[in-house]
Amino acid sequence: MTDQKTRRTGWPRLRVADWVETRDTLHMWTQIVGKVRLVNAPLLNHWWQVTLYVTPRGLTTSTIPYADKAFDIEFDFIDHRLHIRTSDGDARELALAAKPVARFYTEVMETLSELGVRTTIWPSPNEVPGAIPFAEDQRHTSYDPNAAQLFWRQLLQANRVLVQFRSRFAGKVSPVHFFWGAMDLACSRFSGRKAPSHPGGAPNCPPFVNLEGYSHEVASCGFWPGGGEEGAFYAYAYPEPTGYAERPVGPSEVFYSRDFNQFLLPYETVADAANPDQVLTEFLETTYVAAANLGGWDRAALEVDPHRWDDQRLAATRS
Repeated sequence: MTDQKTRRTGWPRLRVADWVETRDTLHMWTQIVGKVRLVNAPLLNHWWQVTLYVTPRGLTTSTIPYADKAFDIEFDFIDHRLHIRTSDGDARELALAAKPVARFYTEVMETLSELGVRTTIWPSPNEVPGAIPFAEDQRHTSYDPNAAQLFWRQLLQANRVLVQFRSRFAGKVSPVHFFWGAMDLACSRFSGRKAPSHPGGAPNCPPFVNLEGYSHEVASCGFWPGGGEEGAFYAYAYPEPTGYAERPVGPSEVFYSRDFNQFLLPYETVADAANPDQVLTEFLETTYVAAANLGGWDRAALEVDPHRWDDQRLAATRS
């Protein structure tokens, strides 16, 4: 699954068809861990309190409050362990290995109980058709450690460029975070205006979820392991302004998907490029500009130069 080009550019190559069973199992595992954060963390706008974050080893919940203490959970895709740690100094590890989702669910919930973090989650996945309750899921059992690590390394690269893109916006903007519902890494910019009520429609997902998620006008972008041979970068706007789908954006390989109502850039286009960062940044910038210009956003008030203090910062290091 790796080649010389991966080692040269740092952008891993991983065909979706080569790891779809592991992907679907890992999707369920991240949903279980994400739901643990969901029920313990206070609500933030647009459900930002439920997400996971890319780390130098995998994906983490970050710190989750619990009573008068705290805990966190991290997927470690280098050593292939699930780390569960509390502020009491106690910790447990679970193996990331081929096993049914039902077993993973039981192990996580029992381990949390042993650590004094008694938690009850909604016991079925969201945003997937034909959802199988976690405790009954014997279908998803695959875990290819090499594929899981390559996916995390894809997320590392996407996260790095998305963080740079995020830095150019002074208005309300989300963290770069991993939504376990659709299994995508996302960053969302907001105009500051409220949006019309979202119609919903995601499978096994109650309408109030999208009402909160899309309560304000947004231009969102990210990466998910679908939509292309090796996954795809996406960009969309809600509400979608008139003419958005026809707006010229770059690079030339980008297309507007009527199935998903969003622009898609195949991951392989980025990974094959002589300058992958530049190609991905062009996609992020041009799709945002399309949404902001057509939507009448106050770009002068919302955008900022991330290098505005570079000279002063450099001078300070030399003083």
